[in-house]
Amino acid sequence: MKYLLTNEETKRLKFRLVTTDDFDSWLPLFKKENVAKFLGMPDNLSQTEQCEFWFKKVFHRYENGLGGMNALIDKTTNAFIGQCGLLVQTIEDQERLEIGYSILPKYWNKGYAQEAAIKCKDFSFEHQFSETLISMMHIDNIGSEIVAKKNGMRFEKQIEGFNIFSISKSDWLEQKTELTKPKTTNK
Repeated sequence: MKYLLTNEETKRLKFRLVTTDDFDSWLPLFKKENVAKFLGMPDNLSQTEQCEFWFKKVFHRYENGLGGMNALIDKTTNAFIGQCGLLVQTIEDQERLEIGYSILPKYWNKGYAQEAAIKCKDFSFEHQFSETLISMMHIDNIGSEIVAKKNGMRFEKQIEGFNIFSISKSDWLEQKTELTKPKTTNK
């Protein structure tokens, strides 16, 4: 399935497909205030209904070649810590490839979203899936905005209460070149 990072790894994470067995592990995300709003979900759903809504979207993407979220598994503990992936989105009648990420609350502020998002960016550009990538987040979701910026993205525009950050393949290549340049010191 195109765009999925199944069996890919980072330093701390393994990527695999989301399964129905992950439902109970994912349910705690929807206990947190503002999560439904941040994820652009209907706000009149119960916690369980929000999780069901999420899983229907994940499986719909898988079945229709629209990319999808991958389960993120901690390589040391084998714990399910979140989801991240490449998602085909239609924004202003244009198809764009998004890096989406959501981490379970008990794993927030540990760098997992950034680590997974960077892997998605590198994977997409290395496989030539798109010339640009975006990450889209609710205007009040500062945590996701920070991840996008740390992933080398810049603010592009705001649409209907969501900020869109983007990076081009040429900017990615430039950033990679900067990271591999030997550092010079003044003597």
